[in-house]
Amino acid sequence: MANSPNCDLKSLSPLQLFERVTEQGEKVRALKAGKAPKDEIDAAVRMLLSLKLSYKTTTGQDYQAGLPPKDLVLINNGTTKEEDEDLVDPWNVQTSNAKGVDYDKLIVRFGSSKIDTDLINRIERATGQKPHHFLRRGIFFSHRDMDQVLDAYENKKPFFLYTGRGPSSQAMHVGHLIPFLFTKWLQEVFDVPLVIQLTDDEKYLWKDMTVEKAHEYARENAKDIIACGFDVNKTFIFSDLEYLGTSAGFYKNIVKVQKHVTFNQVKGIFGFTDSDCIGKISFPAIQAAPSFSSSFPQIFNGKENIQCLIPCAIDQDPYFRMTRDVAPRIGQPKPALLHSVFFPALQGAQTKMSASDPNSSIFLTDTPKQIKTKINKHAFSGGRDTIEEHRKYGGNCDVDVSFMYLTFFLEDDDRLEQLKQAYTSGELLTGELKKVLIETMQPLVAAHQERRKQVTDEIVKQFMTPRKLAFEF
Repeated sequence: MANSPNCDLKSLSPLQLFERVTEQGEKVRALKAGKAPKDEIDAAVRMLLSLKLSYKTTTGQDYQAGLPPKDLVLINNGTTKEEDEDLVDPWNVQTSNAKGVDYDKLIVRFGSSKIDTDLINRIERATGQKPHHFLRRGIFFSHRDMDQVLDAYENKKPFFLYTGRGPSSQAMHVGHLIPFLFTKWLQEVFDVPLVIQLTDDEKYLWKDMTVEKAHEYARENAKDIIACGFDVNKTFIFSDLEYLGTSAGFYKNIVKVQKHVTFNQVKGIFGFTDSDCIGKISFPAIQAAPSFSSSFPQIFNGKENIQCLIPCAIDQDPYFRMTRDVAPRIGQPKPALLHSVFFPALQGAQTKMSASDPNSSIFLTDTPKQIKTKINKHAFSGGRDTIEEHRKYGGNCDVDVSFMYLTFFLEDDDRLEQLKQAYTSGELLTGELKKVLIETMQPLVAAHQERRKQVTDEIVKQFMTPRKLAFEF
C-alpha cells in the first residue's frame, strides 16, 4: 500500500506524506542500484514526483530529505490556543494539561506506531515470557519497526539493544531508571548484546560544566546503571569522550552520517540556530552512530547488517528519525525503536523532571526520610479539597502523581487496580495513597543503594572496556 498510486493522498497528514516520499525515494534508489528494468524505474520515479507534488501542495514547502514538516501537526489537548500546545523535543517537555502529554497525538505527529495488544501478544509468544508491566500498562506505548525485530528473532537472526544516558548530574532520579529497567528485561528475554552510550560530550556542549566534570558524571551514572543488574558479559557501557578516540568503526559511522545530513536539516529537526556552537550541530551524528553494529567491531566481529532496537523516551525520537532517514543511504539497516512516556515530576505531569531541582523527583541518593517528606510535601494530588468532598466525589487518578508513580513501580496489577478503584470511589484518601507510594519507593531506592555500593571502580572499568561479549557473530 505504501507505494500504491491509488491510495488517497489527501487523507494523509503532512508527516505521513513525508514518510511516504522518503520510502518512495529509497525504493527508487534500490531499483537503480539493482539495475531494475527501465520501465519499472520510470514508474517508481513518476510515483515519487507525484508524492513530492502532493507534499508541496499540502505543506506549501518542497520536500527535503531528513527534514520532517515541523509542527504542522500540532499536538494540543482539544484546543487551538497556542499556549495549550504540547512542546516535545530532546531538551524540553511542556504541556498545560495536568494529565500530561497527549501521547496519541504525539504518535500522529512523530509518525510512529502504537504498541497495541497484538504486538504485546506477539512479544509474549516470541519470548515465552509474560510481557513487562511497562508494556502491559502502556508505559512503553509507541514503536518503529518492532515487527521487523520480531521477524528477525523468530527466524533466528540476531539483533542488539542500544540505549543511553546524558550524564547531567552525579545523582540520577528514579525516572532515569525506566529505560534501563525495561532494557534489562528485553536483554534477558531475547538474550542479546546491549550497548549503553553515556553522552558526556553532549552535556559538556549544552551545559555549563568542564569536560572533566562531564566525564566524572558519566562514570558515576555508570554505577547506577550497573546497579540495575546488567550482565557484564553481555553489556558494553561507553563514554563518548573515551570511546570515540579508540574506535575507528565508530568514528567512520559518525562521519558518514555527518556527510548525509545538511545544516538545514539539523536546524529543522533540532531547532539549532546560527549562534549555537558547531559541536551541537554535529552531535546528532554521534548519537546516531551506536545504531550501527559496525560501530562496535569488537562485539560484532565487523558485521554491518545487524539490526538495532532502541528503547528510549519519545523525546529522543528526533535523533533516530534522522538516523533512520540516513541509514539506507550509508548501507546500514534502520534502527527500530520502542518509546516510553515521560516520567512525571512530583509537582505534576506538565513537565519532565530536572536533575537540577532536588524536589522535582525522588533521587537514587535520597534517604527514607527524604522520600517520605518529598512525597507528602510535593506530590501533586488528584484528591478533593476536603475529606467530605473526596469521600463523595472521589479522586482523579489521571492527574494524581502518587498514582502515576505507582503505575511505574508497583508491579502487582491487581493491587494497582484495587488502589485505583478505592481512590476513584473516595474510599482511599490522598494521604493514604501517598503512604502506599512511600512504602513502595523506600525499599526500592534502599535496595538500589545497596547494589550500587557493590559497584567498584574495577567493575565500572570491566563494563567500559571495549571487548568481545558472550555472543558469536
